[in-house]
Order: sequence, then structure tokens, then C-alpha cells
Amino acid sequence: MPDSTAQPTASPLRRTPRGGTPHPGRVIAGGFAAAIAVGTLLLSLPVAHTDGGADVLVAVFTATSAVSVTGLSIVDTGTAWTTCGHLVIMLLVQLGGLGITTAATLLALLLSRRLGLRARLVAQAESRSLSAGDVRGVIRTVFAFSLVSEAVFAVLLFGKWALLDGEPVLRTAWRAVFYAVMAFNNAGFSLASDSLERYAEDPVTLLLICAATLLGGLGFPVVFELARGGLRDGGWRHPRSWSVLTRITVTVTFWLLAVGTALMAVFEVPNPGTLGGLGPVDQAVGAFTLAVMAGSAGFNAVPIGAMTPEGMLVTDVLMFIGGGSASTAGGIKVTTFGLLAAVLWAELRGDEDVEVGRRRVPATTQRQALAVALLGMGLVAVGTLALHTTTDQPTDIVLFEAVSAFGTVGLSTGVTADLPPAAHVVIVVLMYIGRIGPLTLASALALRERAKLHHLPEERMIVG
Repeated sequence: MPDSTAQPTASPLRRTPRGGTPHPGRVIAGGFAAAIAVGTLLLSLPVAHTDGGADVLVAVFTATSAVSVTGLSIVDTGTAWTTCGHLVIMLLVQLGGLGITTAATLLALLLSRRLGLRARLVAQAESRSLSAGDVRGVIRTVFAFSLVSEAVFAVLLFGKWALLDGEPVLRTAWRAVFYAVMAFNNAGFSLASDSLERYAEDPVTLLLICAATLLGGLGFPVVFELARGGLRDGGWRHPRSWSVLTRITVTVTFWLLAVGTALMAVFEVPNPGTLGGLGPVDQAVGAFTLAVMAGSAGFNAVPIGAMTPEGMLVTDVLMFIGGGSASTAGGIKVTTFGLLAAVLWAELRGDEDVEVGRRRVPATTQRQALAVALLGMGLVAVGTLALHTTTDQPTDIVLFEAVSAFGTVGLSTGVTADLPPAAHVVIVVLMYIGRIGPLTLASALALRERAKLHHLPEERMIVG
């Protein structure tokens, strides 16, 4: 055990007063800002827009939405942009998705080393210092996993559409690649003005896109552990042997999908504007698709503006929670939500420790989860208020738009394009902060942790 009274050594992750390695959060924020700037420049070129040049605000909005893998748009993506523009959007989404996954995974490794935790975020191995080879290996694996997954889903979508849609082969192939990249990276850009509404009665297409969305939204560390550590001696390992990260992610995701699908069916099946006019199988798949897409993907197979108020509220909750850590999904993350639920359960039971998967969760991690959740609620509240002051839309509509932007989901009730420029700026800021905010905040809180050599006297206060 290290001597707790020893003088702390300078962390390689802290910025020294005279330079040195910058804080990872600053690198992430600067990197995404630079990608947005480049994307804005490319989308402003005459060859990218069908009208010979995009408005600056349209280019900034679209670039931010693409890099943050959101999918919100203030123009019709299918008709406003040329093939070159679509290619730029797809590359920006790919860059944003790979950057998010890689940065979050490396941060998880760096933070586990910084905090001295025996974490099993990757390959369930004891955490150790990262060498250059480790970093290169993680980056290569993340890139390979992402590109191979997208290629597989592109082939599956091409096979489905080539057999039934009757479109030219090259156009079908391009659409398959575009939607595979968008689905895996949880970005809701669509080449059709109605998103996936044309496939409302095509359960195979919807389930393929949902599968790609869930795979990208689980997070690389979880998928890597399930793929390489899930099997042992020819059989599936018991979930009790999974890491806490994997257990929380898989369990919370399952229950969110189950409860979300059930609630969507209850509220939207009687609604003739959404699921009411479909057959029983299509209604079940449609309810499941609504629950999956609310997690961060942003595609819609039914008109979002026609949803019931109850269905929209359920969507708000799912969008705010988002997907897995170190994934392409947004929101406060299912791990944050699951950990806070574990804290609440422990408090209700009167337990002194918060335990998940036969492991005790440190108080510092609990505080970090609380900070991320409160930051998210604060940003959504401020964003909703800002949108309210710039538009005459009702509260439920502007709340939906704010949560969708913060959660980098991309779902919209259809009013995004009609909002004034000031509201578009607010949404751009929400998308950017929503993409980098929780990640950089969590890393900043973790890297600032330090051992105290003394503690003040304890005093209890009334709570509640």
C-alpha cells in the first residue's frame, strides 16, 4: 500500500504551469471545435450545396450536428446537399463517432491508471500504465471494430433493399453505407425528408438499423468485454463475472428498452397518427424502434410531432439518459443513471455502502455521477429557457428540442427548421456542450481527485 502521507507526484495528465501535457478535456473540446470549423468550411463550398453555397448558419449547424453525431438539421438533408455534401456529412459523423469512442475509451484507461483502480474496462485486465503500444492497440481496435461493424450492416441493408426496393444498384449501395454509418454512430441524418417513415411497415429494415444503433450505443469497453471476455470454456460466462461497467450498462439498457417499448406501445398504439394504423407486428417493432431511437440515434419511423404528450415525455426521459459510456450515444449515460439508482436503493435500504455486482462503488464515483446528472439537468433547463425566449413554441416542444440537442439524439417535432436564427444558435451550443460536456466534466472531476491529509469535523444537517 502506498504511503498516504507521501507528497503527491505531478500527474502526466495535468497541465503544468509552464506548458506540458494539456488536460484531456481541453484536447477533446478543442478537437471537436476544430472538426466543426473544418466541416463548416467544407459545407460552405458551392459543390456541397444544391443552391451553390450554404448559409453560414446552416453550415455551422449541420457541421456541429454531424461532428456531435446528433442528426438535427434546419434544411432537408436529402435535397439541400449534393452528393459531395452528403459525403462530407458522413465523414464528419464518422470522424465524430470515432473520436468520441476513442477519446472516451482512452480516458477511461488513463483515469483508471490515475486513480489506481483495478478496473476492467478493457479485456477485464488489471489496470496498468499505458505505453505507446497500448494506446496504438486501443485505437486500432476501436477503428477496426467501428469500420467492420458499419461494413456488416451496410451489406445487410444493401441485401435487403436491393431485393425489394428496385432502385439502381449504386444508389442502393450508397444509401446502405450512409445509413449504416449513421445508425452505428447514433446520428439521425437521413437521405429522405421523412427519415425512416417509409419503412414503418418494414420490420427487417427497422430491426437492422436498431441493431446497429444498439451496438454503437453500448460502448466499446462493454462490447469488447462481451466479445472477448464473455465466453469461457466454450460457454457464456455468468453475468456475475462481468465488470461493474458492463453489468450496469447491459442491465440498465435492457430495462430502459423493455419499459420504454411497453410505454410507447401503451401511449402510441391507440394513436392513429403514429402506431395506430399499423398491424400488430409493425406496432411492436415500431414501439421498440421508438425506444431505441430515443436513446440517441434520432431516426424516426413515425411522425414525432404526432406523438401523444405522454409518448413525448417518455422520449424526453430516454433522450436525457442516453446510451453507454465510451459510445457514440449521448445523454448523461446509462451508467450514470444506473449508479444513481444504486445510490438511491442503498439509501432506501439504509446500507452504508453502495454495491453493484459484488463491488463497492467509491464515494468519489458517486459524486461524479451526481455532478454529471445535475450538469445535464441544468443545461437542459437553461437551454429550454433560452429557446422559450427566442420562439413562441409551447414548453413541451422547446423542452423536446433542448433535450434532443443536449442528448445529441436528433429527434425533432418538425419545428427545428422554422425556429429563428437565435434559437438555432442555442441548439448549436447545446449540441456541442452535450457532446463534450459530460465526458470532459467526468474526466476533470476524476483528475482533480486528491487525498486530503486532514478532515474537518462532521456535522449532520436536515435533508428533505
